[in-house]
Amino acid sequence: MFSFLKKKKSSPKAVVLGLDGVPYSLLMEYMSKGIMPQLSELCSSHGRLMPMRSTLPEISSVAWSSFITGKNPGQHGIFGFMEIDRQSYNYTFPNFQSLKERPVWEREGIKTVAVNIPQTYPAAPMNGVMVSGFVAIDLKKATYPERVYNYLNGIGYRIDVNVRLAQENPEAFFNDIFETFEKRKEAIEYLFNNEEWQLFIGTVTETDRLHHFFFNSSREGKYYPVFERFYSELDSFIGSMAKKAINEGAVFMTCSDHGFTTIDSEVYLNRWLVEKGYLSLNGTDGLQGIAPESRAFCLDPSRIYIHTEGRYGRGSVKRGDYEKVRAGLKEELNSLEFDGHKVIKEVYFKEEIFKGALTENGPDIYLLPNYGFDLKGAVNRDKVFGTSHFKGMHTYDDAHLFSTVPVNRDGIKIEDIAEIICSSLRSNSGKS
Repeated sequence: MFSFLKKKKSSPKAVVLGLDGVPYSLLMEYMSKGIMPQLSELCSSHGRLMPMRSTLPEISSVAWSSFITGKNPGQHGIFGFMEIDRQSYNYTFPNFQSLKERPVWEREGIKTVAVNIPQTYPAAPMNGVMVSGFVAIDLKKATYPERVYNYLNGIGYRIDVNVRLAQENPEAFFNDIFETFEKRKEAIEYLFNNEEWQLFIGTVTETDRLHHFFFNSSREGKYYPVFERFYSELDSFIGSMAKKAINEGAVFMTCSDHGFTTIDSEVYLNRWLVEKGYLSLNGTDGLQGIAPESRAFCLDPSRIYIHTEGRYGRGSVKRGDYEKVRAGLKEELNSLEFDGHKVIKEVYFKEEIFKGALTENGPDIYLLPNYGFDLKGAVNRDKVFGTSHFKGMHTYDDAHLFSTVPVNRDGIKIEDIAEIICSSLRSNSGKS
C-alpha cells in the first residue's frame, strides 16, 4: 500500500500524529478485526506499533507537557489541569505560560507546526505555527501567526467538541465529533501542505471525548458501530498522513498520551478523607472551606497533598509529623476496597516518581488505581463510591507509539518521544 512511494531528498523531517487517549490494545484489536487496514499495512512494511507508558499523573495536561518537553513533571512543573492557591485556596489553572521547560522545538531550534496539542494555550510566538488545543477558549489567542487564524476562522475550524451533548443527545454528540474531526483533518492537511516545517505535530482529541463518555461500547454494545466508523475514518487519516510523511522522506509516528479502560466505579477521595478524619470542610465551595485542622486534601485526579504548616495559609501539620501522616495515609489507602476488589494499585510518594527542581510543588502522595476505579477529587459527594455519565477512564499503561524509526529500548514513556524525534533528525541529517 505504501511501497510505491518515492522518498524526496530533503532536510530531515519528522511527523507525529497525536491520538489522544488511544490505547495500544484497542488498536491491536481493531487491526485484527480489519477495521484499521492502513495501520496494519504500516506495521507490516514501515514500522512497529508498541505499548507505551504515560506520565504520572496520567492525564492529558501532564502527559502532553512531557511529550513536548521530554521532561518529567518535576522538571516542567505541570502536575494537573488545576491547582490551588496556597493562601486563598482558590482554584488556579496552569496554562502554556506555566510550563517551566522549553518545548523541544524551541530548545533545539526546530521549525515546527504544532496543531491541537493540549495544554498549549495561549499560543506563543514561535519559529513556525501553533494552534493550541484543550483547554483553548478563544481561537485567536490559540493561534500563531495571525494569518493561520484567518485561515482557520474562514473554514469554521473547531477547537473542541460540545461535550454537553454526550448526556443530552448522544446522536448529536456523535455528529459533532465527526464534524469536528473533519475540520481537524482539513486544517492539519492544509498546514502540512502549505507551511514550512521540519517537525510537524497534529493531534486528534475527538478520540478522548468519545472514549470518556462511551468507552463501554468500544468493543461491543449499543454504540459500537460509532467506534467502528470513527476508527475506520481515523485509519484512513493515519494512512493519508503516513503517505505524505514517507513521500517527504520524514520519520512518521503516532502516539497517545495515555490508555483507556472502562469504569466500574468512581472513587471520591476527598469524601474518603473526610470520613477518615483527614479533611474537614466548612461548606464553602470547592476547597476554599478547608479547616485548619485538616491534614490532607485531594486534587484531581488522585493527588494527595499534606496540609503542612508554613506551606498552606491554614496548614496545621507540623514538619515533624509530615512523614507520619504520609505513612498513615499510605497504609489506609492500600486497604481501600470496593466489592472485595482492591482499589489502589500503587501508592507513590512524590520523590519516588518525580525528579527535578519542581518536585516539591507536586503532590505529596500520588495514587495509581487498578483498572476500573476512576479516582476523583470532587468535594461535593456524600459517598466514597458512585457512578456518573463517564464510561471511560485513563490508564498509565496501554498508551501506544508507532514509529517508522527503530526504537531500541524497553519500557518506553511518553517523555522519551522528544529525544527519539531529535535523534532521528540528527541521524538523518548526518550529524553525530
